[in-house]
Amino acid sequence: MTVNPDILVLLFTTTSGASGDRLGSDEKEVVQLVWQVVDLATKKVGQVHELLVRPENIELTEECQEESGLTEEALTSSASLEEAIDELNQRLCAEVDTGAGNTFCFCTDGQLHVRQVLHPEASSKNFLLHECFFTFFDLRKEFKKSKQSEGDLNDLDLQAMADHLNVVVDSSLHAFTAHKVQLMSEIVLALISEPTCHTFSCPEKVNDKFETGTCSKMERVDDNTVIRARGLPWQSSDQDIGRFFRGLNIAKGGAALCLNAQGRRNGEALVRFESEEHRDLALQRHKHHMGSRYIEVYKATGEDFLKIAGGTSNEAANFLSRENQVIIRMRGLPFTATAEQVLQFFSPSCPVTDGSEGILFVRFPDGRPTGDAFVLFSYEEHAQNALKKHKEILGKRYIELFKSTAAEVQQVLNRYSSAPLISMAPSPILSMVPQPTFMPPAAAVTGVRDCMRLRGLPYDASIQDILIFLGEYTADIKPHGVHMVINQQGRPSGDAFIQMRSADRAFLAAQRCHKRSMKERYVEVFACSAQEMNIVLMGGTLNRSGLSPPPCKLRRLSPPSYSFHPGTVLPSGAVLPTGAMLPVEQSAMYPSQFLLSPRPLGQPTAFYPANNPLFMNYTAYYPSYFSTGHTPSAGSVLSAPPTALIRMQGHAHSHAYNSGVKEILSMVHGYQPGNSDALLTLPSVLSAKQTIGDQTLGGGAYLDLQLL
Repeated sequence: MTVNPDILVLLFTTTSGASGDRLGSDEKEVVQLVWQVVDLATKKVGQVHELLVRPENIELTEECQEESGLTEEALTSSASLEEAIDELNQRLCAEVDTGAGNTFCFCTDGQLHVRQVLHPEASSKNFLLHECFFTFFDLRKEFKKSKQSEGDLNDLDLQAMADHLNVVVDSSLHAFTAHKVQLMSEIVLALISEPTCHTFSCPEKVNDKFETGTCSKMERVDDNTVIRARGLPWQSSDQDIGRFFRGLNIAKGGAALCLNAQGRRNGEALVRFESEEHRDLALQRHKHHMGSRYIEVYKATGEDFLKIAGGTSNEAANFLSRENQVIIRMRGLPFTATAEQVLQFFSPSCPVTDGSEGILFVRFPDGRPTGDAFVLFSYEEHAQNALKKHKEILGKRYIELFKSTAAEVQQVLNRYSSAPLISMAPSPILSMVPQPTFMPPAAAVTGVRDCMRLRGLPYDASIQDILIFLGEYTADIKPHGVHMVINQQGRPSGDAFIQMRSADRAFLAAQRCHKRSMKERYVEVFACSAQEMNIVLMGGTLNRSGLSPPPCKLRRLSPPSYSFHPGTVLPSGAVLPTGAMLPVEQSAMYPSQFLLSPRPLGQPTAFYPANNPLFMNYTAYYPSYFSTGHTPSAGSVLSAPPTALIRMQGHAHSHAYNSGVKEILSMVHGYQPGNSDALLTLPSVLSAKQTIGDQTLGGGAYLDLQLL
């Protein structure tokens, strides 16, 4: 950087579109370069020079033709921008005589000519500007430095500065652009002369590349320096974002690509600039193009940026401490993959930085691998060679490779470091809602371990695949005893529970089938109790650190927005008697859709809001029931308002709730100890007696209802 140049080169650019404060905002190409040399020591001024530039699309707006006087015919035989820049540099070096040790620096009217015109267009046309274009003086800022009492910087223009300095240039003697440059030279001469005697020092710098880096969640980020870019190609990297905003200074590590819930890029990024001025210039690039896609640019906050780019992992900080490295993300690794296998996968054409130290495996909180890893490369060439191995085989799996960023490393680690083993949705917490009648505390869950948990199933695994996997032990599975766990997005979580006929057979099957392969993936098999199974199926978690209760330990009550009207027809044809089976104010949490009808909300009570239902981690039924064999004891009953239980004992397997377990669960919260029995929890003794008095509930089948 030239701190105190000997010569100023006053530069003015014209595009085929807008001018003035909107210069460069419409992505139009440069059509004219005009400059003049001013010797700061001798105060001599050179001749005004002009170069015409041929754009790729020779189409001038009326505003451009009126102000510059250019015609489309005059541009046809002109040089391209790259050729014009080379000629400009050669002529400047000859005029300034850089061989004699003279130094020069550009000076423009504001930031737009360099930051919003020359650098973006050079980047889009894939050529590098000469080093002299990476430093320049902003004449408006220099004027502001010497005249502190003058108005706001945004209100300054050439005419305002000339009026203040009593500078007059006859506009009739020059064309529009030449007149602008002449006016700039007179302003410069006035500033360096007495009584102002201003010194041009410390020019502005344009970053030549984007610097990667890390960001801590404890760091403070100014809201006025952050933007959100939307519509990015999914394969774009932080360097692509740096090229899109070329000419503007992005803070170190200030480009963070956003990921969706599945860990894939969603086409958005948060970008942090060094100053508010650069952020405002970035907003002017709204709907500029990256390749064939236009990018939307909006304001964002520092908090938004920290949510994406901020990290707390020491492991990630150590991994990313090696600066100026190219990061490649590996996805789909075998769970048994080692650092040596990854190094062998990339060798010899693309050596990994620092060997095994340049590999970061992503793991769950309990240490299990996720199948993701990040790898560092010292050179772009090595990274490009590595990307050519996309979908090559490591072990028995093909590996996906993507160019990644430091912010993506933080996001992935943050996501998996807090992820439960079985995904679940958070439930709202209302302290006033009463506790459930039956819910064994986590510490008190015990029982016969006659069930099995399968972990690490392929996501496309079916019930038939599980039966083949268990082989000879399939005969020991209870009827409807296979339960597939589904996550909050309605997709398989990779877990399943199997109910066996005895604890001995469950233990033996777990021992024999543990880490047996299913579709080229090994599956872990553990023995567990029915109580543990049910708490997981109801939304709790079961991991190496113990059992966590479901996300909602509250009574499954519906919002007071539904009622059962007399005459409602049940699925099997039974007609509901006069009056609701359950009290209106305490309907079941998941009433069937064919039983629902809205009614006005009453006085606020201790229920969940109607628009915020509870979440239950339903299984895939096929059909299957929440069979537990759990009979609540005095020690397992939590404090709650008086409640009652009834037993539904059917004389046939065709009673009403055979139409679907989901429908029964939607009306009652209960357990089923046998194939034709069910325990139902009702909110009060009165409602229980009211239900027992009704013998038509079974849809034409006789039900024996007993109060317990």
